[in-house]
Amino acid sequence: MSISVGDKLPDVTLVKATADGPDKVQSSDYFAGKKVALFSVPGAFTPTCSAKHLPGFVEKASELKAKGIDEIACTAVNDAFVMGAWGQRDGSGDVTMLADGNGDFAQAVGLTMDGSGFGLGQRGSRWSMVVNDGVVEQLNVEAPGEFKVSTAEYLLDQI
Repeated sequence: MSISVGDKLPDVTLVKATADGPDKVQSSDYFAGKKVALFSVPGAFTPTCSAKHLPGFVEKASELKAKGIDEIACTAVNDAFVMGAWGQRDGSGDVTMLADGNGDFAQAVGLTMDGSGFGLGQRGSRWSMVVNDGVVEQLNVEAPGEFKVSTAEYLLDQI
């Protein structure tokens, strides 16, 4: 069963990619007391994720923050080193890269996909949400193969 609007995020360990290396964070601590625009991609460096999804949030960061978003974060079932390298190449200081290396967070929120046909195995699906003090306020889950409702632009229209 997937997470819904009004649900509290599960408490799972994620790994924040930082300039000093991987930094483990508990989701309950990370999302406490702030409003976060969180989005998930099937994989760092993959075509849609690199060409559209992450760049959209980088481009719209100031607009999201002007509408009350305290932080923007991207999660994927990748390790912190990959997420860090992707953030350095395509991201910005406005987007925190949260590695979900074992897929624990994706499984806990019930938003997974089977990417085995592409050699990716089990991954987090493509979605965006607004999390306010650990509670889901908005949730936009893409249909398989689509890129419409998880964009930064779509999320901006909801805030």
